[in-house]
Amino acid sequence: MRIATFNVNGISSRLPALLQWLQETQPDVACLQELKAPGERFPQAELAQAGYQAVWHGQKAWNGVAILARGQLPLEVGRGLPGDAADEQSRYLEALVDGILVCCLYLPNGNPAPGPKYDYKLAWMERLISHAAGLIDSGAPVVLAGDFNVIPTGRDVYKPERWVDDALFRSETRAAFERLMAQGWTDSLRTLHPDETIYTFYDYFRNAYGRNAGLRIDHLLLSPALAPRLTAAATDHAVRGREKPSDHVPTWIELAP
Repeated sequence: MRIATFNVNGISSRLPALLQWLQETQPDVACLQELKAPGERFPQAELAQAGYQAVWHGQKAWNGVAILARGQLPLEVGRGLPGDAADEQSRYLEALVDGILVCCLYLPNGNPAPGPKYDYKLAWMERLISHAAGLIDSGAPVVLAGDFNVIPTGRDVYKPERWVDDALFRSETRAAFERLMAQGWTDSLRTLHPDETIYTFYDYFRNAYGRNAGLRIDHLLLSPALAPRLTAAATDHAVRGREKPSDHVPTWIELAP
């Protein structure tokens, strides 16, 4: 079973690229972030023609997440991250696919930091930590997949000294992520490639992709019930080099039955 995550950076403008990637790689599940489209603008018909059914949580111009499944409809079980009823940003969605709880998230960027946006990021992470603890305690097979906007370590960023004051790499951000991981989650990509330089995001400026000057901020975290099934993890690196690409690289794992 292949589960992928891909921040598409605008599903309307990137739809041809998304459909090409789906056709080429045919993941069983694909978690999408940054749809930048209201719910009614989601390309349900085009995805269905490509063999995918979906649940989605859109938002005009910003945010937005979706879970796609090949040949079946994901069973939505949760919409919005618990803990703040006033939070209207579309950043979190849960669905069951083949007995696995797939949690698709788009964690806030938080820049500029410090400031209100960074405060929102840290508060959102606290809510995620609280909710994720319950998922671990349930004993269910769970994957937390998405754009976390967190650079876990200096190994995960080109020239880390340039990022120490950025919201993605500030000490408070990394500390919160470490607390999440300490619950028992497995960082699938880093577990299988402990010493490899792997990036999942490249800025559009300064030829970042060509220079391999990137960040690893898209993660697939596995609960203890699911981690033993992990057999492979990688990125579809070449997708970032195509015409009019997203600034993110699709990232995926494979799980044994």
